[in-house]
Amino acid sequence: MLDLASVAFLVIAAVLVGSALAVVTLRNIVHAALFLGLVFGAAAGIYILLNAEFIAIVQILVYAGAVTILILFAIMLTQNPNSRTSNPANRQWFIAALISLVLCGGIVFALSQNGAIANGSSQAVAKIGGSAPAIGALLYSPTTYSYVLPFEVATLVLLVAIVGAIVIGRED
Repeated sequence: MLDLASVAFLVIAAVLVGSALAVVTLRNIVHAALFLGLVFGAAAGIYILLNAEFIAIVQILVYAGAVTILILFAIMLTQNPNSRTSNPANRQWFIAALISLVLCGGIVFALSQNGAIANGSSQAVAKIGGSAPAIGALLYSPTTYSYVLPFEVATLVLLVAIVGAIVIGRED
């Protein structure tokens, strides 16, 4: 018998996969961007089920909110008004489907190896929990290895991406 958490996971996973398929198959780019926002929201639901509340809130604020709105603004500012469908069909869909099936098979194989993934790095995450103080302690701990340098490198990469977007979007 399935418990409530399992049923919630199955429903959220079905919404996530269906929305992700809609993102890549819809020909209307605005509708695809809206389904991308739903994908981000469903991913946040998965994080809630994993007791990672901080990551779920960041997922909703940053991705479902800011990134989706940014994508919609970019589409609206750059879309040709004469073209309503700007997501053309790709001729290499068969190769992409084959690669996706191989990747899916690899993931299923890895998950079926007697909890090999569950006994690996997820135990380190389970030790600290998903709360904001635990993540803050992991990021900036003065006594143990902290993730300050990778965090700052990611910040610089995002800054370079923002400057690059401004340079590309600037009219000459």
